Amino acid sequence: MRKSVWISAALCTVMICAAAGAAGVVHMEVPKQLQGKPLLAEVPEQSGPKSLKDVIYETQKLVVTIETPDGMQGSGFLYNDQGDLITNAHVVTGATDVTVKTADARVLQGKVIGISEETDVAVVRVQELAGVQPLPVIRDRKAEVGDEVIAVGSPLGFQNTVTTGIISGVGRSFVIDPYSYKDLYQISAVIAKGNSGGPLVDKATGGVIGINSAGIEEGMIGFSIPVMDVLDLAEGWSKQPMATLPDTAASGQDDTNASQGQTQGQGQQAASITEYSQYLVKHFYDSLNSADYVYAYSLLGGNWKEGTSYEDFRQGYLSTRNVVIDDMYVTSDSKDSATVTAVISVDERKDGEYKLSKYQVTYVVAYENDQLKLISGKGKAIE
Repeated sequence: MRKSVWISAALCTVMICAAAGAAGVVHMEVPKQLQGKPLLAEVPEQSGPKSLKDVIYETQKLVVTIETPDGMQGSGFLYNDQGDLITNAHVVTGATDVTVKTADARVLQGKVIGISEETDVAVVRVQELAGVQPLPVIRDRKAEVGDEVIAVGSPLGFQNTVTTGIISGVGRSFVIDPYSYKDLYQISAVIAKGNSGGPLVDKATGGVIGINSAGIEEGMIGFSIPVMDVLDLAEGWSKQPMATLPDTAASGQDDTNASQGQTQGQGQQAASITEYSQYLVKHFYDSLNSADYVYAYSLLGGNWKEGTSYEDFRQGYLSTRNVVIDDMYVTSDSKDSATVTAVISVDERKDGEYKLSKYQVTYVVAYENDQLKLISGKGKAIE
């Protein structure tokens, strides 16, 4: 799996602010009216300011997961109506043909039509996406410190994960061989493994302002290439694809990491079941917090999906909000399964007003059909 830009220390904190949902009740079914309905479609124009949920919804449909034949993985986004995706060069290094997974679960074939040996950017063409309205790209201005942003990608393979933050710095530059990174945005939205190549989106407008590219080892800091700096390069490849791709396989790397004080490229071992399990639980709650119940459902094991309808599941979360994970620890006796125990604080609506409740929740996390799932869970109130 492509281990795109990430930092293991930040991984444990990326989803600490969690979701609307009482603990332990996670049975539901996908509503029949949503089954088979394409999600990757043209984004309708909308007048007036967009809500955060609108921006996320419209962005997610046009963000994909990219996998190379050797199992490396990253993200990309549709930037024109020719079916062309912008991604990082280090995501597709050494590959000509790649697999593209869309938000509506289609698996398509893509071809790398342009890749830089110096700037960490590449373009992948997917014929089946030609004619689809792309994400809006902000071409005429750069972001400023304090601007609110959204990073979308597929960290650890969890497709269409959203993290929010602000532009916390501008003009950052460093070198991670073989790429030179110049005039970057520094962002508080974490860039985890699999996020590389995904879009950085302006929260107010929904326009793409950057390409998420690197993370820092200590603290919740990521780096994004301003998209306006590489648009000419990308559009040049779209107009005239490279006849022969440069041989960059030897200089490619599994991860792109930036460390404080000294910036360098370095390999990263695969995350352990402990890290994956923590991330899965946090990601589950984050999905509920976004009211993305259908996606939260996809994180559950098959046996747990039985017994409660989607509507009953949704109804159970309407009276809860602002879940915060106060503490979490993981135990594991094997590389394939783990038990996650957490203490969460939940604002629950009782007798017409919200009151704070605490729960201890326990989840069993394991692989099911080669995908990590929440196999079972239980919770109890803490007095």
